[in-house]
Amino acid sequence: MTEPKRYLITSALPYANGLKHVGHLAGAYIPADIYVRYLRAQKRDVVFVCGSDEHGTAIPIQAMKENTTPRAIIDKYHEAMKQDFADLDISFDIYHRTSEPLHHETAQEFFTYLHDRGELETKETEQYYDPEANTFLADRYIKGTCPNCGSDRAFGDQCENCGTALSPDELINPVSTLSGRIPIKKKTTHWYLPLGRHEEFLREWILKQHKDDWRATVVGQCKSWIDGGLQSRAVTRDLDWGIKVPLKEAEGKVLYVWFDAPIGYVSATRQWAIDNKKDWKPYWYDKDTKLVHFIGKDNIVFHCIIFPIMLRLHGNVLPENVPANEFLNLEGDKMSTSRNWKLEMRDYIKDFVKKDNGGGQCVDMLRYYLTQIAPETKDSEFTWKGFQDAVNSELVSIFGNFVNRTFVLMHKLCKGKVPRFHEDILDDTDRGLISDIQNSKSKVENLLEQYKFREALYEVIDLSRKGNQYMQKKEPWIVAKKLTSDTNAGVQESAQKSIDNTLHLCLQLSANLAVLINPFLPNTARNMIHMMKVVEKILDWENAGKLKLLSVGYSLREPQLLFRKIEDTEVTEQMEKLKKGMINPSKVEKSEEPKSPEQPAVKPEIVYDDFAKLDLKVATITAAEKVAKADKLLKLEVDLGFEKRTIVSGIALHFKPEDIVGKQVVIVANLAPRKMKGIDSNGMILMAEDKDGKLKFINPDETTSDGASVS
Repeated sequence: MTEPKRYLITSALPYANGLKHVGHLAGAYIPADIYVRYLRAQKRDVVFVCGSDEHGTAIPIQAMKENTTPRAIIDKYHEAMKQDFADLDISFDIYHRTSEPLHHETAQEFFTYLHDRGELETKETEQYYDPEANTFLADRYIKGTCPNCGSDRAFGDQCENCGTALSPDELINPVSTLSGRIPIKKKTTHWYLPLGRHEEFLREWILKQHKDDWRATVVGQCKSWIDGGLQSRAVTRDLDWGIKVPLKEAEGKVLYVWFDAPIGYVSATRQWAIDNKKDWKPYWYDKDTKLVHFIGKDNIVFHCIIFPIMLRLHGNVLPENVPANEFLNLEGDKMSTSRNWKLEMRDYIKDFVKKDNGGGQCVDMLRYYLTQIAPETKDSEFTWKGFQDAVNSELVSIFGNFVNRTFVLMHKLCKGKVPRFHEDILDDTDRGLISDIQNSKSKVENLLEQYKFREALYEVIDLSRKGNQYMQKKEPWIVAKKLTSDTNAGVQESAQKSIDNTLHLCLQLSANLAVLINPFLPNTARNMIHMMKVVEKILDWENAGKLKLLSVGYSLREPQLLFRKIEDTEVTEQMEKLKKGMINPSKVEKSEEPKSPEQPAVKPEIVYDDFAKLDLKVATITAAEKVAKADKLLKLEVDLGFEKRTIVSGIALHFKPEDIVGKQVVIVANLAPRKMKGIDSNGMILMAEDKDGKLKFINPDETTSDGASVS
């Protein structure tokens, strides 16, 4: 594939109805920022756009909660989110907003283009209407009793209690949240995008052209939508907050937020071009543009199915990739704004960045941990103990330790200058490190090109680990003793050469680490080049893997610690703050009812949210073998359709390995990995025990697709 002329990178537009948490940061913003910084280091033509999504019912609802106007809400949260992103070094070229006149104009032009060419259809339907408020009711303006759990906290789109997705017609005893009155049904006309017309295109484009280079979870979700049959989707709605539909017969109607929001990428690009005196059109119309959307998995259908249809009809470029991330949980539970179980970006900025001297190292510590645990293929979890371990055991003890030791010893043993490198005493240990440095660029680059940011970051940290190992083998501090203890000139010369070579290579490695870490931890890279007294140009990607980045005889500054440790008291403080702020925590109640001795014991009652945490999926056992020195354990390889996993299960006394290969089973797919007998087990097989103590598989009645969800 030829190199694109230009890149257009987008991150999902955050909804301007509240502050955003670190799950959002890990899902759509840090990965995009890493990729963009990498492209900039390559001197690519790249534009990174984002902005606030400021329409839809959530905005006026939030305004009612805060007793203010929708405009005040979007102004408040737009500025807050823009500042939070800036404080965490997300380097957008433009952070726009969908309330701007240019966006209204762009979205209306888009609608008109599709409408005039017959790509939309009209339908008359009956919708709930509030006669007293004199308005049609959006789903969130209707409240009633949930048909699933009986809770009176259900809205027209979802039950707040059990989480079930609903439609207004399913509610029992619906009432208007605007007036408290019972709504009536009234006919209304809307414009729809007929998605079904484009199924053949989507099958060819996604399921054939991109089946191997897009993430399996993205392709799998798209396939499920397409196979289920695509239905027409309304692009307008009856609402007084949003972009007016540019038709005379559409009085009182606005563009549906799902239609107008992704067009925000286009309007943001147009505004960026105006601000920088550029031509915006090549970024959206020239086929030599590589468009990449960074999103969370809840946005896959919009960015992979609906928006590409709109772009294709409009003559725009299509996304080359949509590396959607899964969800990031917090301390064993799903992040929830309604229960206040979350870590907002602003909380971290306040508690760490603003309190820290300069703030940059704390920004990079969060960026590091969120990249290390990025939910690239499955949901992952933020824990404060995990954050502490990642910072203290890796950033401080491996990366920071290597750079600090190198500079301390260089000042102590080489008079603060880059020493010469003596080819005549080059040994295998030196050659090994040289090879690692030279190969680092291609390793990291290949992973970044595949959007495997976790693995790419690991390679950078691993290179610093190899630097520590090299230094430990060479022990220049021990060799230095010969300079004072042995008066033989030949011995002293040999010792100094050994010290020179060791520290020369460690300094060149440090310079390479600055280049490689820059896309991930930009503050760290800047601090490193400050210590090296070199200009920012050294961070150009072409310098990665080179061995002469620092000139012999060049004086370097005294070392400064790149990272600080996270103290136990900080972890305790954050955990207490999190638990104290939680609203309506899910409590496991112990039943006081005596159990009949004939009946098996029932575990304490849980609520629906507890059950909903489980991700149960169908998988096929493709291989099985006994685990050495473990009578009860079998090592199983299972196929989930979108990925293969290893699971260690304690069923060896009940099943022979050869008898279970090919069986379909149900597994807990989001169980945290656990090491058993030295093997990483990634999941759990569901089993049942009969009255005789014999284990049996819980499996589907009929063969079904691997990866199918069980609910």
